[in-house]
Amino acid sequence: MTLAMAALTCALTPAYVVRWHIGFYPTTLLEIGIVVTVAVFAVEAWRLREAPAWRSRFTIPAGIFLVAGAISVLVSPDKLAALGIYRAYLIEPVAFFLVLSSVLRTWRQAALVLSGFVLAGLVVGIANSIAVLEALRNHTLNPAVTGPVVIYTNANDVALFLVPLIAVTGSIALYSSDKRERLVSAAFLVVAVLATLLSLSRGGYLALAVVAVGLAISHRRRWWLLGGLGAAGLLFALIPPVTRRLAVEVNFANSSNTLVGRFELWRVSLRMLEHHVLFGAGLSGFAQTIAPYWNPTHIDRFIYPHNIVLTFWSETGLIGLAAFAWIMFTGFASSWHGWRRGAADWRTLQLGVVLALVAVVVHGMVDVPYFKNDLALEFWAVMGLTWAGTRWGVSSA
Repeated sequence: MTLAMAALTCALTPAYVVRWHIGFYPTTLLEIGIVVTVAVFAVEAWRLREAPAWRSRFTIPAGIFLVAGAISVLVSPDKLAALGIYRAYLIEPVAFFLVLSSVLRTWRQAALVLSGFVLAGLVVGIANSIAVLEALRNHTLNPAVTGPVVIYTNANDVALFLVPLIAVTGSIALYSSDKRERLVSAAFLVVAVLATLLSLSRGGYLALAVVAVGLAISHRRRWWLLGGLGAAGLLFALIPPVTRRLAVEVNFANSSNTLVGRFELWRVSLRMLEHHVLFGAGLSGFAQTIAPYWNPTHIDRFIYPHNIVLTFWSETGLIGLAAFAWIMFTGFASSWHGWRRGAADWRTLQLGVVLALVAVVVHGMVDVPYFKNDLALEFWAVMGLTWAGTRWGVSSA
């Protein structure tokens, strides 16, 4: 029952946009899924007299991460908002990781959980692709900005959610010994890659390119695949809306150039952090804390610095930044070892996790790849999958 609820919760990741209040308590459909999953797990563990799998390579860094988050609530200028973020972006995803770490034993179980993300990705990808294609048909698409969006509030969010899933399913499509798994993964890739391309997210394009190159290099026919990727990338770049979109990034006089705005935001963020070195601005504190440095000269308002290092520094302080770096390193090391030396059933997943984490870092250079309900859950679920592969895949190899 826990596995079924976990898969359903993964399928509900985009449903964090469905919000309501239970009395004074704000919640989302995704949060309900997480809470029910944890509750079902607790009941089943109690009946079976089984303790949760507390011990893992992630235990210490995850614990430090949670402590850093608690400190960030205390230093935040808006403690109520900070508590909500702490609950939704730290406590609940880490609890979900603990559930997956405890119940996953086989690749088939992991595939069931992953299928929930595949379903969520299909919903996001199809809905957003339809919106963009409709805008193209009506000649309302502006290539200077990101495309129209459904479900999310920004088309960049589509790429942030889909590209890590593309990494995992791309590995399965290339290497799985199960024909049905390869076909399902290939079908998902068609939708997810198209949706990422139609998002016009330049950070998404870069992350997708890195994932594609990584998959190609890992294959024995790498030169053919790299050649095909190069040709496909060139043809795609020659499509007029894409050409105009990419041209914005090489024109530093264009007000829509993302890097120009990002450079200034990063500079001002560093100035702010010079005065809040240890604890940062606190959870949900960036917009208010940076205001004296930014607001007098800029009309744009940001709730994050749009850089993975600066964001974790601002939100969780240096302690949280160090803990997250430790978590990332642990996830990368575990999945790399699983890919190189793990059991055959798990190896394809582990390669996908390696590339998914690379995508998080690459896209995180210019965006926020964690501090959102769906992205936080996706991240910790991926950590849970790779740890299950490390525990059970290697031991059965």
